[in-house]
Amino acid sequence: MQCARTMGTMTDTTDAITRFHLLLSQQGQELLARLAQEDLTPNNELKISTQLRKEYPVQLVLDAITQHQLRLKATVKFSRAMEMFFTKSGLEQSSSEVIAQYRAKRFTNIAQMADFCCGIGGDLIQLANSKSVLAVDKDPLHLEMAKANAKVYSVVDNISCIESDVRDVDLQTIEGVFIDPARRTTEGRLKTGDSEPSVEWCTDLLRQVKNLAIKAAPGIDHETFPSGWELEFIAIGKDLKEAVAWSPSLSNAKRRATILPTGHTMTEKPGPPVNVQMPGQFILDPNPSVTRAGLVEELARQLDAWKIDEKIAFLSSDAPMSSPFGRTLKVIDSLPWNQKQLPHKLKEHDIGVVDIRRRGLAGDVDQFHRSLKLTGSRTATLIMTRAQEKPWALICLDVD
Repeated sequence: MQCARTMGTMTDTTDAITRFHLLLSQQGQELLARLAQEDLTPNNELKISTQLRKEYPVQLVLDAITQHQLRLKATVKFSRAMEMFFTKSGLEQSSSEVIAQYRAKRFTNIAQMADFCCGIGGDLIQLANSKSVLAVDKDPLHLEMAKANAKVYSVVDNISCIESDVRDVDLQTIEGVFIDPARRTTEGRLKTGDSEPSVEWCTDLLRQVKNLAIKAAPGIDHETFPSGWELEFIAIGKDLKEAVAWSPSLSNAKRRATILPTGHTMTEKPGPPVNVQMPGQFILDPNPSVTRAGLVEELARQLDAWKIDEKIAFLSSDAPMSSPFGRTLKVIDSLPWNQKQLPHKLKEHDIGVVDIRRRGLAGDVDQFHRSLKLTGSRTATLIMTRAQEKPWALICLDVD
């Protein structure tokens, strides 16, 4: 694979790429391998760095240590992180391997793909696992890293790359596009919903190619995308990570909540309205992917549960609830919110450690937590919320 390159716009582009190539050299690889064997901590970094500078060029040592530290951070995202290459921004903006693998499956039957704004290649690698992919980014250093990372995953032969603004790329031979528009610039993070290129420009790509997926921030407004698009919210375990909009040709729902790595997924189905009642014996806290997808009522119907407030996501039942889409708690006390009385209530229940969950109710959680001074033997979750529009408190235990 060769990268078509023109002059980039980043500061000292040539110098940055030259230094990156030194990391790829035999000397750079030897140095990175040595660092992988070191216990590099803030306490001994200076000592190790000083020793290495006696054997290697100073700038190479600095770059290798930076790269080693980025690799360590990247291990939560990539199975082969210790062989890959990153920039700080490239790592922060990249999708994790498990999300990229999951997402690439929807492009299985598409032969010629383009990855717009490919960054360091997180999605590119998975897309190129079974097809030819055109990688496009206007950052030449990220393109070089994407190429190196594709080599780590043995898919480099399936990739060609172009240094360009994605708005200038000819898509005549392309059947599908994945695009991860930038949500930050050199000046900082953009407002939620804003990106470069804009969502409007991204959706207009349908005029050129019908198979299209657009990565978005999880806080994206549901109304951002036209009718016929599917908006999917993806969590890894309990943590909501990102959203992706699927064009009509790839869509099979309006909204979707997905939890990885298990692959559990939920879409909206027609059903009766969900009742709103005061809390029962059990509370279920939906996964944030469900909440952001607006599928709380769908989950309630699946569990034969009710909502405790029209505008609050907590669900309740008098029977234990089990679902991969939420955490169930057993209610041991349910009462109107009274901040002065709650410390006494917690002591009555022998609570010594408490996790405070706030939803729909104002208050300084940290300050309240510090004021409790609990000494009991049990651990509980204290939910500060609203129940049928009233400030409410729920003292809960984990379900065994």
